[in-house]
Amino acid sequence: MTNRIMRRKFIETSAKAVAGAGLLAASSCAPPEKATGLGKSFIHHVFFWVKQPLTDENRIKFENALKELVTIETIIDYHLGVPAPTNREVIDSSYGYSLLTVFKDKAGQDVYQVHPKHLKFIEDCQDLWEKVIVYDSVSI
Repeated sequence: MTNRIMRRKFIETSAKAVAGAGLLAASSCAPPEKATGLGKSFIHHVFFWVKQPLTDENRIKFENALKELVTIETIIDYHLGVPAPTNREVIDSSYGYSLLTVFKDKAGQDVYQVHPKHLKFIEDCQDLWEKVIVYDSVSI
């Protein structure tokens, strides 16, 4: 085989590899509902403004209650958090805790709303917050 033919085969093989890698990368950027076949997932995002000062005892109580809450079986993913250390004009970091839950669909979120663990969370912790804001959304 001449150098010219070997070079052509190398370029052809390399081009195929690069194209294949590009397809893999593009498919990993698919929205979660496409990647998992979930359809229109339902996001339930809750922001809590806790009463101040928050004692260590109440902080532990609230965080443990949140961790128990996210064990409800219709939750397919979740994030528990506190404000990130970011500072831009559009960021509201006045809240104390954030609870983001992902459900397969609205029906899963409906089950969550009346679930005994959710009702217990509200009963046990409502005295710890002064304000709650909820944002619900579905995939487009």
